Amino acid sequence: MHRGNTKSALALAVKCALIGAPLLSGIGLAQAADNVFNLGNVIVTGASYDQKTATEKVISSEVLQRFNRDNVGQAVNMLPGVSLREGGPRNEQTVSVRGFDSRQVPVFIDGIPQYVPYDGNVDLARFTTFDLSEIRVAKGAASLLYGPNIMGGAINLVTRKPSKELEGNVRVGIATGSERLVAANVGTNQGLWYLQAGLSYLEADSFKLGRGFDDGKATPTDTRQRRDNAYRTDQKGSFKLGFTPNDSDEYALGYTKQEGEKGNPVYVGKNTNESLRYWQWPTWDKESIYFLSSTALDDNNTIKLRAYQDKYENALDMYSDSHYKIRDEHSPYDDKTYGAAIEWVNTAIDQHELHLAIHHKDDRHNDGLKKYRDVTQSIALEDMITVADTWRVRIGASHEEREARKVYLYDKGTTRATNGLLEIIHDLNDKVEVFASIAKKTRLPTLKDRYSARLGRALPNPDLKPEVARHAELGLRGTPWQDAYGEATVFYSGIRDEIQTATTHVLTCGKKGKDACEQAQNIGKTRHRGIELSLEQSFGEQWRLGGAYTYLKRDNLSDSSVKLTDTPTHKLFAHASWLPIERLELQVNLDAEKGRTIGYREAKGTPDSYPTLSGFAVAGFKSTYTIQDGLSVEAGIRNINNKNYEYSDGYPMPGRTWFAGANYSF
Repeated sequence: MHRGNTKSALALAVKCALIGAPLLSGIGLAQAADNVFNLGNVIVTGASYDQKTATEKVISSEVLQRFNRDNVGQAVNMLPGVSLREGGPRNEQTVSVRGFDSRQVPVFIDGIPQYVPYDGNVDLARFTTFDLSEIRVAKGAASLLYGPNIMGGAINLVTRKPSKELEGNVRVGIATGSERLVAANVGTNQGLWYLQAGLSYLEADSFKLGRGFDDGKATPTDTRQRRDNAYRTDQKGSFKLGFTPNDSDEYALGYTKQEGEKGNPVYVGKNTNESLRYWQWPTWDKESIYFLSSTALDDNNTIKLRAYQDKYENALDMYSDSHYKIRDEHSPYDDKTYGAAIEWVNTAIDQHELHLAIHHKDDRHNDGLKKYRDVTQSIALEDMITVADTWRVRIGASHEEREARKVYLYDKGTTRATNGLLEIIHDLNDKVEVFASIAKKTRLPTLKDRYSARLGRALPNPDLKPEVARHAELGLRGTPWQDAYGEATVFYSGIRDEIQTATTHVLTCGKKGKDACEQAQNIGKTRHRGIELSLEQSFGEQWRLGGAYTYLKRDNLSDSSVKLTDTPTHKLFAHASWLPIERLELQVNLDAEKGRTIGYREAKGTPDSYPTLSGFAVAGFKSTYTIQDGLSVEAGIRNINNKNYEYSDGYPMPGRTWFAGANYSF
């Protein structure tokens, strides 16, 4: 390959990173867009409907690497409206999008749903970002073409597609806590066909605890400087073979295998009624094979197809104490999903782009003793209309249903829902646009919602109805002045029929059969309100500043004495980059939040209280030196101030962490 002027190439690359398109906006960097697997995007519009009207936030692979966001939860936590929850009794990483949890905002890979069939959850820490080209996050007005259950939005992980005859990258790294990282991607595009493959391995033994940490239990289990039972290992391999016989058609077969294991650190808070779980997860595995295609029937009609099979194998070992020698119980999950979606795109009517999608998903759960099967189907219609040069409209409706085909002992049932949305976008000028949307979205109850007996404490409820949310938002985005990109949004969501746990008093439950039974019921009525602000500004060719702020207020309208928990009222992500010399970039970033309420039972038999976790501001620093075009080394610190902070009560996050690494791309 002809190198040309390496010095000029380096300067151009860094300049694009610092003063190019906004890092966290809906418009990604031009260079990062070259490796995007567009067949994996759910919204891919044509010339008749401007692509920028797809209201999805995009995080490019370049941004993921620059900010060292190695898993999906860490990555989307940079965006306004998104907050992270990590730790907790299951040591899982989940996110909230405008107050909606991971069951209400499902995760997709190349448009294929990834949630565990039984409970609808997913541990985002197990989903690494090394083989992704971008992450797309949609909120209340998320396209109905994603399929069922996008009540609060959708997160789509888009994989890579090679654009050159030979390309790839290698990344290695180390960090405090014996963290080791190695990842590699390689691809080739031969015009008629392409091949993409990736491997990654990420492992850590523990993590250092922050300044002032204290195990608040009467009998402490964590008495060292490092967190006990906090190990993790995640390894992943991916493969994609594509065929592009002409400019309009594409066919791709993909395969992904990921294997994970993790410890489950013990609760170290002061709540004496919190259960102490001595757990380890020896298996958190997932295997997927999928086929995607796009075929142009003629100039105005295109057919898209998605077909997939997923396997989830999870196992939990429960021990009697913190020595992890005597295993009390082994709980395996063996879940499978079979699914397909077909979409028809028609542009025969001038200024209209019509999409019709049909989804079918077959979920099967097996815990070793009981077997369940759910079949979920939906049909969705969306029309993207260019009304005039400065006006665009997106309107859609969908109907979906979930039927229990196999249930252990209990009654079967079917639940149905109808959804709709309207989005309007107007260009105030060639740099700024105003947008507004309203939507009705739903979430169908999971197998766990309807049939879990909660270890004998609860009654099943096969007749649970869907949760329903009504969204409204109004916003402004664009370039308000030179070298800046900003966005401001106000939003409102009203939720009814929210699934919450109630005491029935109909039968008695529990080990001795003397306690009132619990049951999941459609009794919740809540609302979410807030503001999202983001701005990125460059100053010449050396400086770039950016920030994303969220204000979120959630209210329980059914019972004001029961608070809504686990989301902060105020959240901020900010960053600054400086290029003191041509080859060196220095970066600082800040994650801060305040006002996260938690549920807390002070003593058995007394009412719950709702304290607020301490707010925090955690700073990070990174330096990157480019040795030559495509080769760089980096070093930095996470949590510079060694802050002892938590997202979940009694589950502290890592203290000061040093890291170093190298990246090579070709």
